[in-house]
Amino acid sequence: MKESQNIITIIGCSGFIGSHLLERILNTTKAFVYGIDLNSKKIQPFISNSRFEFLKTDISDIKSIKPVLQKSSIVVSLTALCNPSLYNTVTLKVIESNYNKPVEIVKLCCEYGCRFIHFSTCEVYGRTVESYCRESTLESVLKEDETPFVTGPIHMQRWSYSSAKQLLERTIFAYGVEHALKYTIVRPFNFIGPRMDFIPGIDGEGIPRVLACFMDALIFNKPLFLVDGGKNRRCFTYIDDAVDAVMAIIKNKKIADKQVFNIGNPDNEITIEQLAYKMIGLYKELQPQKTSSLYDVKPISSLRFYGEGYQDCDRRVPDISKAQSLLGWVPHTDLDTALKKTMSAYIEHYNG
Repeated sequence: MKESQNIITIIGCSGFIGSHLLERILNTTKAFVYGIDLNSKKIQPFISNSRFEFLKTDISDIKSIKPVLQKSSIVVSLTALCNPSLYNTVTLKVIESNYNKPVEIVKLCCEYGCRFIHFSTCEVYGRTVESYCRESTLESVLKEDETPFVTGPIHMQRWSYSSAKQLLERTIFAYGVEHALKYTIVRPFNFIGPRMDFIPGIDGEGIPRVLACFMDALIFNKPLFLVDGGKNRRCFTYIDDAVDAVMAIIKNKKIADKQVFNIGNPDNEITIEQLAYKMIGLYKELQPQKTSSLYDVKPISSLRFYGEGYQDCDRRVPDISKAQSLLGWVPHTDLDTALKKTMSAYIEHYNG
């Protein structure tokens, strides 16, 4: 019955990833979609779609969510507090948001026989072994079913997010083994694109992730701060490529069942310092009338930028061979193109 209905519920539908996934599903499939979120700012163009129904609520409102999940064949969970500035400042809230609340959704999906697609994080891997043991012979490329999870000591509360996500992955796996939960776990690697993070003081407060921090600096002519010198490395993945992967997971239910997939673009690896200078160059290209502006790049300690208890991941390079072989998925968007599209969206939105 559920398969014929083809009903998909997206928890966190108005977030960055959720809004793009919702748009793709409505534009390319005949599925009916329930969307659950606390606001609908990023999905206003889809509110009137006859195949979409929005439920404004928190996932802790189990009474309201139950009837939706009972009708759903697939549940995609994107709910999370995933901003690094929060991990060591509101740690209990981070743990509640990333484990306590979503684990109840896992239980309901198991009870109702829903297929559960869970967005975890590449941060479950933590730091590379090399960052602690320079003579290690282990590969720095991260493999879903082989790479150990290596974080930091308890007082480094930055790892609260990683640990909560790790525990939820283990809980989902256990429900799969003991209660036949149908699931797929996605580990995203730094997705970027239109409709991502806020600009502080305009449509949000606090510290957004690095790309939004740099866009704030570029648009409003502030210094681009390099936390601990900007030596850490990231692989940035364009949102359209990421949604391609999720659609492949939705389509290939038997192949994707009980699998964990890295979704990222290893070809787009760059240090944060290199990213700052690349974005300065691209911004001048996109905004030639502002080429006279001076863009200052400054190092800053993580203690000063994030506060006590912060520690960063040194490098995150995904092995995507499983997604390539099982799903036929390959990311196509190079870093310059991904950055230009993302930055152009910021410029248009904030009149930058």
